Parts: sequence; structure tokens; C-alpha cells
Amino acid sequence: MDIVINCFTQKPDAVARLVCFPWAGGGSIHYARWGRVFNDSIEVYSVRLPGRETRAKENFFQNMQQIVDEIVEALLPALKEKPFAFFGHSFGAMTSFAVADSLKRLHGLEPVHLFLSGASAPYSEMRIGAPKRSELTDEEFLQWLSSIGGTPPELLANPEVLKLFLPALKADLHVVENYRCDRPTGPSLSCAVTCFDGKQDVPHDLQAWKEMSSSGDFTVRMLDGGHFYLKDSANEKVLVDFITKHLETSEMDYL
Repeated sequence: MDIVINCFTQKPDAVARLVCFPWAGGGSIHYARWGRVFNDSIEVYSVRLPGRETRAKENFFQNMQQIVDEIVEALLPALKEKPFAFFGHSFGAMTSFAVADSLKRLHGLEPVHLFLSGASAPYSEMRIGAPKRSELTDEEFLQWLSSIGGTPPELLANPEVLKLFLPALKADLHVVENYRCDRPTGPSLSCAVTCFDGKQDVPHDLQAWKEMSSSGDFTVRMLDGGHFYLKDSANEKVLVDFITKHLETSEMDYL
């Protein structure tokens, strides 16, 4: 599991685990650091995908099923131990949903809460009609990357850094842009769902996420900022406080 999961701060007495899924091209460090931010009641697992950090020499995954299969296999023993929740931003929102769906269908397990950020539901018309960024030329791709923020301009201007960074980003975008999920005929999950988004980001169809859970506990929170609003320290505190409150006060029914 240590290959796939980064856990900076182990908390064996935690009441719940929060599993965090990276955005496109992202590594595990940003969320692994959250383990030191959350209190002792919540242990943070941060997913590390192939082709980055200690897995830099591994080939990128080509489709969502490969990602789901690896994460489920790595996490399954730990997820049977205590209640867990998922947090995913953008590409991470898609992967967290795909993993949650697989866990429920194949193993009868599901998170007590799904925290989804910066993404339309995979079956929404808004998402299906979105342009494919992975097919842009390098020049167009860098212009788009600069427009959404989150990446320091000096890094985008450094050819050596781009050689390391762009392949992972394009590989993840290829996966998510080719991920297909039919609109559910009925809810596949029964957990609470919260969607976060930046007020200045491009619009996302957040309401469509409501269709995949029967819980009726659905919330949308809009925070100041663009696509990477969550990198702002004030917004991060809002996220951490909100997630902590909901995990600590949930009934934590886990059978």
C-alpha cells in the first residue's frame, strides 16, 4: 500500500480516514501534508499515481479502470477497518467517484461522505461537451494551463521543468477525457455528498452529482478563487474545518 498511498502522519486511533485523490498531473504531497493539518480524529491517505514522485519510472495509466483497480486493491484492507471519506479535486473528483462506485458494486463498501471539488459530474452534458485539452498543441496547452492558474509562471517558462510536469498532466487528462459514465437510472451510492468550487472558475455542473446518491444530504459550497482555490490558505482552512465537522458529527454507520 505504501507505493500507492502516502501517509505523512499515521494516526492509529483516528475515528475516520480521509482518502485524497490528486488533480491532473498532481502528486501526493499536497494532500499528504493535510495529515498534519487535520486533528488526531482524522487520518489522511493521499493517493500517489504512477509516473510521479517515487513512482516516476513507472508508466502512466491509460484508462480509468486501471486507476480504479490499483487503488481499490491497495486500499481495501484499510477501508474495512474504520469509516472513510473521499476528497477529490477536478480529475481527482472523477477518480474518487469511480473508486467509490467500484467499492460499492464489488465489495459493498462506500464512503460515509464524498467531498467533490472543481468538476462536473461525469455524466453531465456540460462535462461531455467540454473541449479535450489533451489534444491541444503544446503552445495552446500552456496558454490554457496559464489561464486556470495554480502553476507558477516561472515553472511554465522553464523547459526542463515542463519535460517533467507536462507528460503526467497530459496523461491524466487523456484518462479523464476518455472516461465514460452513463447517467444513473437510480442512485448507486447512499452517502452524503458535498461539492466545492471556486467562484471565479469556469462553471461546473455540480448539481448533477446529486443524482448518484440516495442520501438526500447534498451540499454545494462556493469559495473565493479560481480553479485552484483550494491552494489558498484561507480556503484550505474552510475545507479542513468543514470536512472535520462533518466526519466527526456523522453517525459513522459502518457495517
